[in-house]
Amino acid sequence: MTAVAFLDYLSVFVFALTGALVASRAQLDLLGFLFIASLTAVGGGTVRDLVLNRETIFWIANPRYIGVASAAALLVFFFAHRLENRRRAIDWFDAGALAVAVPAGVGVALDLGHGPAVVVMMGMMTGAFGGLMRDVVCNEVPLVLRQGELYLSAAFAGAAAALLIRWGVGPTPLALLGCAAVTFLLRAGSMTYGWKLPVYKSRPPRNRV
Repeated sequence: MTAVAFLDYLSVFVFALTGALVASRAQLDLLGFLFIASLTAVGGGTVRDLVLNRETIFWIANPRYIGVASAAALLVFFFAHRLENRRRAIDWFDAGALAVAVPAGVGVALDLGHGPAVVVMMGMMTGAFGGLMRDVVCNEVPLVLRQGELYLSAAFAGAAAALLIRWGVGPTPLALLGCAAVTFLLRAGSMTYGWKLPVYKSRPPRNRV
């Protein structure tokens, strides 16, 4: 199994956990769990593959990804009640999934020989779109749009770190590992210590003389 395939499997599983946890908060039935978990799990990778015009979308080429997502949904369906704070669990699982999905997107773009801008964008798309679809469908405030929080910026920094490591050191696996570390540390720091980016604040127009 290649490093990129392993990252895809891992991101599918962890993102599916977050989708199923959101389904549990919405009190959906089992099919609802399976649908939301699968949508969350493969959403980002699907957008990535469509934009890159890959020959076959990754989960269509290998339906086992849907099996992995379904297993995660069943796990949450039967054991979600044991979690004391599902909202907090969603945040942390999502942070872990982001840290896996971003390097997966980066790795695919690198394997296809794309330049820096495309590599960074594919990392961000793969990391963000699954969770965005999940939150929109379930009528939740999208994590990616929470005011000032490091989410897309964490994905951007992780993808950029992968490029810098690859240019400076060389091996792609090390670059993907660095990408995952930077992405997770920034996202975790935002949740734990309140790290934020400046946000726009409207100001009344100045009176003209």
